[in-house]
Amino acid sequence: MAAPKARSKKTKTKVAKSSVKSSAAKATKPKTNKKAMLLSTPVEHIDITSFDARPIIDRMGKMSFTSRDTARAAEIFNQMVTDPKCSVILTLAGSTSAGGCMQVYADMVRFGMVDAIVSTGASIVDMDFFEALGFRHYQGSQFNDDKDLRSLYIDRIYDTYIDEEELQFCDKTIGEIADGMEPGPYSSRAFIREMGKWLKTRKNRKKNSLVELAYDHDVPIFCPAFTDSSAGFGLVLHQVRNPKGHITIDSIADFRELTDIKIKAGTTGLMMIGGGVPKNFAQDTVVCAEVLGIEAEMHKYAVQITVADVRDGACSSSTLKEANSWGKVDASCEQMVFAEASSVMPLIASDVYHRKGWKKRKARKFAKLFK
Repeated sequence: MAAPKARSKKTKTKVAKSSVKSSAAKATKPKTNKKAMLLSTPVEHIDITSFDARPIIDRMGKMSFTSRDTARAAEIFNQMVTDPKCSVILTLAGSTSAGGCMQVYADMVRFGMVDAIVSTGASIVDMDFFEALGFRHYQGSQFNDDKDLRSLYIDRIYDTYIDEEELQFCDKTIGEIADGMEPGPYSSRAFIREMGKWLKTRKNRKKNSLVELAYDHDVPIFCPAFTDSSAGFGLVLHQVRNPKGHITIDSIADFRELTDIKIKAGTTGLMMIGGGVPKNFAQDTVVCAEVLGIEAEMHKYAVQITVADVRDGACSSSTLKEANSWGKVDASCEQMVFAEASSVMPLIASDVYHRKGWKKRKARKFAKLFK
């Protein structure tokens, strides 16, 4: 079922002239000297095209422990990219985008390594869209007094800082985008596409954000727990302003649409950062197709990078071998990498980029299934 159409051009023009049009620089009050000092060193996002990780990945493959697991993960990701029948689904959980991997994931879309994305709302809204508005994440310290940070309106992600005032501007921007849409239910995929379209009209945006590149390349992004992020605050504002006619996010539509993609794709590979809802959501499409009476292949390839433990029966939604017992993942070509993702994902993605298998891939453009 197609998502409700956006409002008329006249209505969109009205939204464009709203408070959202003001530049990001005017979104917050002038910073105190102490706040300015703490928010003085921006996180620099790593560029996988600027270095060739193939030699180190090759050597890690001759080592043991996490090094060899990482090399095998790179090998499997290369197999996904070079298999002409394979569609690749990237799942994102955790805060690696804020920590310096934001450009890694954007480049994976730009260079055609990824055909669909399932993510937490935080990775898409609080991190990627937030920076697309012109804001930054900053290097900080996990040892600073959090009460002091709170008094300065600085939010902390381990050793990374965010200006809470700027984050609230991001919240309000989401609400403004929702105000310009026809009331009704939308999948998160449909709403995030509106976010990408909205970014195209902004002159002061940071170009080549993940949200914008996904819009350009017809790569759908799903956030099954979309409101568990800045999007949630913005959509609450939107509903309060529009009590008789507002949008809602339909997570069931997300599940149906991603299952439609799995059925259409046939052979699939999962490249998973962290676990949790995005990982389980992507894996469950195989079972959902079965429930619908449609036979779908288990995900042929799968890599998960996580620090989660396996002994409590969780591991951010089971190990990949365990997922085989549920009929989700083929156990013949999977790899768990127990590492903090920002330490190994740039190496894996750089290796795949420089081996150039992506250059022969055909773009799936799965977003067009829902137009």
